[in-house]
Amino acid sequence: MFKNVLSENIWGRVVSEKEPVFEEINKIVESNSKLISKLNNEYHDHDSTIKLLSEITGQKVDDSVGVNLPLYSDFGKHLSIGKSVFINSNVMFTDLGGINLEDHVLIGPRVNLLSVNHPTNPEQRRGLIVSPITIKRNAWIGAAATVLPGVTIGENAIVGANAVVTKDVPANTVVTGSPAKVVKTI
Repeated sequence: MFKNVLSENIWGRVVSEKEPVFEEINKIVESNSKLISKLNNEYHDHDSTIKLLSEITGQKVDDSVGVNLPLYSDFGKHLSIGKSVFINSNVMFTDLGGINLEDHVLIGPRVNLLSVNHPTNPEQRRGLIVSPITIKRNAWIGAAATVLPGVTIGENAIVGANAVVTKDVPANTVVTGSPAKVVKTI
């Protein structure tokens, strides 16, 4: 599971852009952007990719993880990657709210995992609402799917290509569409 690297708890509330934690977030984002640029704009063999990904996340990424670059993350430090995970190209991890990929997860190309939202109140709109995403063991997220904040994808579940997942997906099911709905039980 990801570990909070911030000095304040940002979960379960609106985080105002005027709070001191925003400066802390921005420093991590700036540092992460340099590492992401290095990851995506230079040649890396498997070992150097895993090493850079470990630096981006601040956690040891297992050698069994496979990644097809490019890969994008805005924050990096709230991303946790299990063993034997495969991440295809052009995936976006918006992970300030936390993203946990359990073992044997498959992430298709152009997937968006978004753990951050903004308040609907116009006066607070520049603030943040964060809520973790969990992708359980052996789940498969299809190409160009989008998973929104606070969603858990159950064990062995499949999210079809281009689905927009707005609520939890039960284990051993297939969901498709926008918003995603269960279409099959495995």
